[in-house]
Amino acid sequence: MDPMKVEVKKIDELFRLDGYLKPFEREIRRRHGVLREWISKIDQLEGGMDTFSQGYKHYGLHFQQDNSVIAREWAPGAQQVYLTGDFNNWQWEAHPFKKLDFGKWELHLPANPDGSAPIRHLSEVKVIIRNQAGHLLDRLSPWATYVRQPPKEANQGVNFKQYVWNPPPTERYLCKHARPKRPKSLRIYECHVGIASQEPRVGSYQNFADNIIPRIKRQGYNAIQVMAVMEHAYYASFGYQVTSFFAASSRCGTPEELKRMIDVAHENGLYVLLDVVHSHASKNVQDGLNQFDGTNSCFFHDGARGEHSLWDSRLFNYMEYEVLRFLLSNLRWWHDEYYFDGYRFDGVTSMLYHSRGIGEGFSGDYNEYFGLNVDTDALNYLGLANYMLHMQNPEVITIAEDVSGMPTLCRPVDEGGIGFDYRLAMAIPDKWIELLKECSDDAWNIGNIVHTLTNRRWKENTVAYAESHDQALVGDKTIAFWLMDKEMYTHMSTLSEPSLIIDRGIALHKMIRLITHALGGEAYLNFMGNEFGHPEWLDFPRVGNNDSYHYARRQWNLVDDPLLKYKFLNEFDRAMNELEERFGWLHSDPAYVSWKHEGDKIIAFERAGLVFVFNFHPTQSFTGYRVGTNWAGTYQAVLSSDDELFGGHNRIDKSCKHVTRREGYAGRENFFEVYTPSRTAVVYAHVSD
Repeated sequence: MDPMKVEVKKIDELFRLDGYLKPFEREIRRRHGVLREWISKIDQLEGGMDTFSQGYKHYGLHFQQDNSVIAREWAPGAQQVYLTGDFNNWQWEAHPFKKLDFGKWELHLPANPDGSAPIRHLSEVKVIIRNQAGHLLDRLSPWATYVRQPPKEANQGVNFKQYVWNPPPTERYLCKHARPKRPKSLRIYECHVGIASQEPRVGSYQNFADNIIPRIKRQGYNAIQVMAVMEHAYYASFGYQVTSFFAASSRCGTPEELKRMIDVAHENGLYVLLDVVHSHASKNVQDGLNQFDGTNSCFFHDGARGEHSLWDSRLFNYMEYEVLRFLLSNLRWWHDEYYFDGYRFDGVTSMLYHSRGIGEGFSGDYNEYFGLNVDTDALNYLGLANYMLHMQNPEVITIAEDVSGMPTLCRPVDEGGIGFDYRLAMAIPDKWIELLKECSDDAWNIGNIVHTLTNRRWKENTVAYAESHDQALVGDKTIAFWLMDKEMYTHMSTLSEPSLIIDRGIALHKMIRLITHALGGEAYLNFMGNEFGHPEWLDFPRVGNNDSYHYARRQWNLVDDPLLKYKFLNEFDRAMNELEERFGWLHSDPAYVSWKHEGDKIIAFERAGLVFVFNFHPTQSFTGYRVGTNWAGTYQAVLSSDDELFGGHNRIDKSCKHVTRREGYAGRENFFEVYTPSRTAVVYAHVSD
């Protein structure tokens, strides 16, 4: 059959899944046509996407077999380009590049007379740009793979410097373990290597590999999402102001140490996601991409379209051929060189809307997604990125940080979608924080909670989470801190006097996480430390806090101390993940909610052969409470948030069997009766017919 006819038929699937897309069919097909034109253009000019997306093998510094060195750059606005550094005693104009077509520049450095390379491992280098006004400007190569900030005692300023990373074979880390398969149920541990240390300093790749990965594995997560890997000059930016896109953050160690960390993760069966920032870039000039060729454009739009006023950063020009090569090659680099398995794309909503000045408020009107307010250049780039990544490795996972709910974002490219595998359910953490800030427990709207947890697009997968790094940052509070606040300083000991605030906090912390895990999506995410209710907030060293690391670390001693109640939350988190591994609700069909009672504050639903019962009432427990189910037979509790192991009151007898009665209830064919204590969640499994 004609491939084009097959593709047209696949695009028709979009309109079968969502009939409300039909009025926008012309725009959807037009966007897909533009994407196909770009793919065809790349095929014709480059010989295929595989070559085009490996620009890192062409640009930057490359050592040849005879120890000569070839350097290449793209600097369309430059009058002349030079390479300087330790190798030529910093003679800025001693080694000019040869100008090629399309703004490309190339330099050949022969091997030394003794056969050694003219540039040594860890030599400092710079690219020198002569702009159109004739001025010489020092820059770091956009393709630099290792950059470092000078130590304070060196008195060399704060700008990062580029160093050649070309260690001898004996010092290169060789991966020993195969990549894990793409998980059916994705349970993500969101983490930041720098704050993973318990000590008040920047954590290392070595520390993370040796001490943190075993914790993650024990908790039952099967994926890690690593933040702030791409080099960023400003540590307090949390990695979102990237300055060197191909360089692993040197604060945490060397490139070889990062490779080992990822290899250790693979050894432990963890799928490794990179938090990638292609939505914008730092405004830094001397150690960033900004004004690399001496102009205000190059990698970015000139004028207002190239500025993000809220983030004070630069916006990429996604229609520029070499910018697409740079960004797509950046994705390939992290996959091919470091063995990252997948990606979370930061700021997708900003890419699609903020670059045109549109805010983050979305009504759900489809005209918002298919009108002139969408940056279709950015949308095209995201489609190209997903097409390339999934073509290159079918096991890759891509996640969109998207708050807009744009239809087709998480449908395959050949269906006319943008190709993401998941999007973040960003409304869920907002809802929990809103409830904890503004409502007492007895005023919680049960129907609204269920709506928020289930309001997602059919057949477009969602990553559910109760809180992420966003809620942990200074200026906000984690769920644990909203629930227990200053009481955490005085009543988290198992030896301290009982506290109603702590009792409530521990109970709701468990319930909020379980209902989010089981009802909120097709994947689950937790930010490092939140699994055990890490107190306080995150605050990176900065001028405003006297460069303190006190809040830029994780206090693992709290969960390791058997006399502290943090262990209860940690054990529940582990049990929750282990139960999901056993029953696989994340890769099952969405839950059927059979009961949501405002007065009783009870929610009941079925998913993956399990029946979940949540009693959010602050004081009322119920005996003989009917729970509907379509699966007749005998049920038994397999997880109770009220277990003593989890800091509960042991009010659920898990040995008790509950036999269904064939009598319609709550829209289901059968029901069974349970005891549901206040502020308790219980999961029942079908144990026999």
